Amino acid sequence: MNPRYLLLSICAVLLAGCGGTPANQVLLMPAPDVYEEGNIDPFVDNDPISAGGEPRMLYATDRQPAGPDDKFDYYSDARANALRVGEARIKLGLDETITWEEARRISLLKNRTEDYPLEVAEVVEYGPLARTVRPLDDNIEPRPEPGDRFAREIDERLARSANKDVFIYVHGYKVTFENPILVASELWHFLGYQGAFIAYSWPSTTRRVAYMSDLDDAANSARSLRGLILHIAENTNAERIHVLGYSAGTRVVSRMLADLGMYGFLMDKDEIERRVRLGNVILVGSDVDRGILGGYLVDGALRIPDALTIYQSAQDKALGMSRLVFGKSRSGEAFDPSVTVGPNARRFFEEHPELRIIDVTNAEGGTAGNGHGYFRSSPWVSSDVLMTLLYDLPPEERGLERRDEGGIPTWVFPPDYIERLRVALAKANPALAGSADASAP
Repeated sequence: MNPRYLLLSICAVLLAGCGGTPANQVLLMPAPDVYEEGNIDPFVDNDPISAGGEPRMLYATDRQPAGPDDKFDYYSDARANALRVGEARIKLGLDETITWEEARRISLLKNRTEDYPLEVAEVVEYGPLARTVRPLDDNIEPRPEPGDRFAREIDERLARSANKDVFIYVHGYKVTFENPILVASELWHFLGYQGAFIAYSWPSTTRRVAYMSDLDDAANSARSLRGLILHIAENTNAERIHVLGYSAGTRVVSRMLADLGMYGFLMDKDEIERRVRLGNVILVGSDVDRGILGGYLVDGALRIPDALTIYQSAQDKALGMSRLVFGKSRSGEAFDPSVTVGPNARRFFEEHPELRIIDVTNAEGGTAGNGHGYFRSSPWVSSDVLMTLLYDLPPEERGLERRDEGGIPTWVFPPDYIERLRVALAKANPALAGSADASAP
């Protein structure tokens, strides 16, 4: 076997989603440690569970709808030329007798004795988003109704929430349509169903050897993600739109940022905020070439969001293999502390505090498995990600510590990180803190 092909195959295995779990199912992630011992309860009286309902996840996908002979239930892994929007109903797959109210209690337990799978029970498509339909496509008629309905659904969720933000999750490599729906559902669950959450499902394939073609699909999907964000900004009451990209999905997110950087090239910051409304953009386990991402940032991408956070690890085996395959460092790999950057790079980092680099290597659970899926497997990292999205606290206010090895400001997790974070949240929102001591040092 060609050595490069062998490396690519190994890389594909390491970057793949959870093995051993059915394609249309995920196991409920561990509770973020910030909620441990009941000190902070994320749920409020106006969430859908308290109202006697069940969470319905909004989605956007540029996958082709599944045909009668497909092996897929809802959407295939083939690329479509329009972004379809809709909503999905989620169920607990383990036991039909478990209600969502019970799931809310179970989900906060530190040491669960059982696995709790989530499954997609039903999908309702509204239709293609008109602005994403390509003019050369005669098979899809652009109509305003799907986009209007999608905007109304977002506003309904925002109306019942104290938080008026929209959150978008963009998945990684080798998963089906259902995976981002389910991951977004558990993330929204641990956000206490605040704001409105959208799962973005780009057409990654379920074949490991299709990794390279998936990279083309990721680049293609950046246009649809850009259209989705502009549609939300122009047609809803969202105050801010936050985006969380994972693994190969960070290619979609970073290219979207680059495109919006060109879109806003002649705009001042106030106009960009008014037209785009991007808040926190978070890249986790990013498989983007570090040089390519750096080019995006200096060419204007960094002007678009309020903050760009890049989580990195020195023990991410999947990205280590990706570096061997491509011969270039990945954005999600920790910087080599023995390498010192020059004065120009130092000046760039100091002049752009909105660029936040966080090293998860020492976070609890940060190196579990192949060290790549830490945003769900590490209760510390999930706490940090979710509280960033919900409260927009900068790293120094969340309890992280700054390191400047090599001249690059990097934030790390201290041993007492969770205690620090609880104190910070008690100050940011005393209503969330039960027994958390806001006066602790």
